[in-house]
Amino acid sequence: MKRIVLIIGIVFLVVGTFQASFSQILDSPPRDGAFDKVHYLEKKPIPYAYVRESDVIFKKRIWRVIDLNEKMNQPFYYPETPHNQWRSLMQVIMDAMKEGSITAYDANLPTDEFTVPLTFQELMGTLERTDTVTLQRPYPPYEPYDTVISVSFSPTDVKKFRIKEDWFFDKQRSMMDVRIIGICPVVDDYDEDGEFRGYKPLFWIYFPEARPVFAKAEIFSGHNSAQRLTYDDIFWKRIFGSYIYKEENIFDRKIVDYAIGIDALLEAERIKNELFEFEFELWEY
Repeated sequence: MKRIVLIIGIVFLVVGTFQASFSQILDSPPRDGAFDKVHYLEKKPIPYAYVRESDVIFKKRIWRVIDLNEKMNQPFYYPETPHNQWRSLMQVIMDAMKEGSITAYDANLPTDEFTVPLTFQELMGTLERTDTVTLQRPYPPYEPYDTVISVSFSPTDVKKFRIKEDWFFDKQRSMMDVRIIGICPVVDDYDEDGEFRGYKPLFWIYFPEARPVFAKAEIFSGHNSAQRLTYDDIFWKRIFGSYIYKEENIFDRKIVDYAIGIDALLEAERIKNELFEFEFELWEY
C-alpha cells in the first residue's frame, strides 16, 4: 500500500513539473532567428585613451548637424516602429530617458552647456501640449467654434541632430583626436499658420553618459546583419555624414549669422580643412 501511494505521488510530481515547464514555454515568445543575440546586450563602450591637459597643444570646439534625410544617415532614423530589437536613435534616447539612464538638459539656454537638467515628465510637458483653435462648422450657418487639439510628440519628428565635439592634438600620442561632448535632437518649427520658422532644439544629452546605452542599442546593417554594429560604434568610427554650422568664436556666432548660401558652405569647408591642415603641417620640416 505504501508503495502504491509513493508511485502515485511521484507520478503527480512529474506531471506537475511537466505542466509548469510547458506553461512556461508557452508564456515565452518563440525565438525569432537562428540564434540568440546576447553579444550586444553585454557590450560595453570602448574606453577613451587617457589625455592629460599638458599634452594637448591644440584644441577647437566644433558644432555639426547630422541630417537624417541623407542616405548615409538613414540608419539613425529607421525603423520608425521598433522591431527585431532595432530602434531609431531618437527612440533609444527617449527610452533611456524614461528609465533614467540618460539625463536631458535644457537646450533653450544662451549657451549649449549642461547646466539645467530636466526630468522626463518636464520634458514631455514641453514636447506635448494642447492648443485651442477656432474652426468653422461644415454646415449652415457655418458658425465658428473653438476646439482643443492635442499635439503629441513622436520620435519620427526628429529629422536632424546637432553634435558638439572637441578636436585636439595630443602630443603624447602624436595624433589628432576628437571627442563628442553632446547630442541635441532638432525638429522643424512651424507657426500657427503652418509656415516654417526654422529649427527648434529639444534638449541636450551628455554623450559620455549615453555611451553605455548606445553600446547596447543595435543598429541596422544592410551589408551584413551578423556584423552587429551599435550606435556607439557608428559614432566611434564616425560612420555618418555631417556639416559644420558653428565653430567656437569670440562672438558665439553660427555660420549663418555672417554668411549665407554658397558662402556658408565654403566657410564650413574652410573650418573642416583647417583641422586637417593643422595636423599635416606639424610634420613638415
